[in-house]
Amino acid sequence: MNRDQMEGNWKQFTGKAKEQWGKLTNDDLDVVAGKREQLEGKIQERYGKTKDEARKEVDDWFDRNGW
Repeated sequence: MNRDQMEGNWKQFTGKAKEQWGKLTNDDLDVVAGKREQLEGKIQERYGKTKDEARKEVDDWFDRNGW
């Protein structure tokens, strides 16, 4: 799976994303719509993380979930 563009399967990812990052709202996830950079940006915004921290979290999330 292309980690940069998850749009085609985004609905199945949203539940797991909410489990991982509970501060993300449904509106946040609608805006993200499967785009990795937007997901990283929302994590930065909601959690006060750096770009590198958010990128690492998303990478780890993908790895843990076998994507």
